[in-house]
Amino acid sequence: MPTARTLHGARLEVAPGLGAALGARLATGWPRHRVAVVIDTTVDTLHGAALRAALPSDVTWCPIPPGETTKTRATWAAVTDTLHAAGLGRDTVIVAVGGGVTTDLTGFVAATFARGVPTVLVPTTLLAMVDAAIGGKTGVDTPFGKNLVGALHHPDLVLIDPRWLDTLPRAERRHGAAEALKHGIVADAAHVDWLTATLPGAIDATPIPPAIADALLSRSVEIKAEIVEADPEDRGRRRVLNFGHTIGHALERLSDYTIPHGAAVAIGMVAEARLGERLGVTHGGVADRITAACDALALPTQRPSTISADAIVAATRADKKASGGQVAYALPETLGTMAGATSGFVIPVPDADVLHALTEM
Repeated sequence: MPTARTLHGARLEVAPGLGAALGARLATGWPRHRVAVVIDTTVDTLHGAALRAALPSDVTWCPIPPGETTKTRATWAAVTDTLHAAGLGRDTVIVAVGGGVTTDLTGFVAATFARGVPTVLVPTTLLAMVDAAIGGKTGVDTPFGKNLVGALHHPDLVLIDPRWLDTLPRAERRHGAAEALKHGIVADAAHVDWLTATLPGAIDATPIPPAIADALLSRSVEIKAEIVEADPEDRGRRRVLNFGHTIGHALERLSDYTIPHGAAVAIGMVAEARLGERLGVTHGGVADRITAACDALALPTQRPSTISADAIVAATRADKKASGGQVAYALPETLGTMAGATSGFVIPVPDADVLHALTEM
């Protein structure tokens, strides 16, 4: 069934057919604005013709290559220059059509172009639908780490259409499932059980059974939105969403982004849960349950042999949560409950303990 809610002024909608309704929604919501569309070239190949037919002829199109290596200051500059060259200004609404790279980058463009313009996000990957497009975090990567330059800029509208998943490669669906699994681990153990029992038989189907796609998207969006709503500035509870990402981001960067985000987060969740158990923060057996859930979803759980534990520890020091010489981790207490409520939901951890946990993997 269609679902909708408001988050920090953003309208979040989940329903089949929303992608096709983009033109009408722009005409209704921003009748006097000019439109620019930033679109992943892979998505453009699949759906660009239909989108162009449904949108006004004077739309400014900004195709960008797919993949994390696109999410740079250079691409940000190229897109903003395209907007300026087209004579656009503050009466512009910028639309992102693509995965998490596209929504992150476009959000940062919208936050900075003309000192901030409205944004509409149309996520086309499972990962973007359940995570990247929700919450207003925008940014680009640098040679020193992921998302180190960015801004909080909440979108005005997010249209999540399960039908976009039909053209998504199976591997990309599984990578997106890693973020849905994270939502269950940090806030809802029953969601972990549902994902583990339901998705292995459905995630590879084309189409994914509509009732399952709806339940997957709606519950994950609800969890993410509830956490962001409680802490929009990322100063407390929202930090639980970083679970698996400190080590995951290090793995991505060290692999030159050949390890996809969802796969890196899956490995990171297992590693960080084992780290929590080593510290006595996480109840025994939680890491094994997370490992089993990842196995069920065909997600990796082992540190790649080509990336040393020492290199990962060194890379984590560039994380945004590092301070005072230590990196702070979001760690589970039990499945569905995160530790550190009295310390802002992050726990500083000595490098030696991280190294030990990674070596054991």
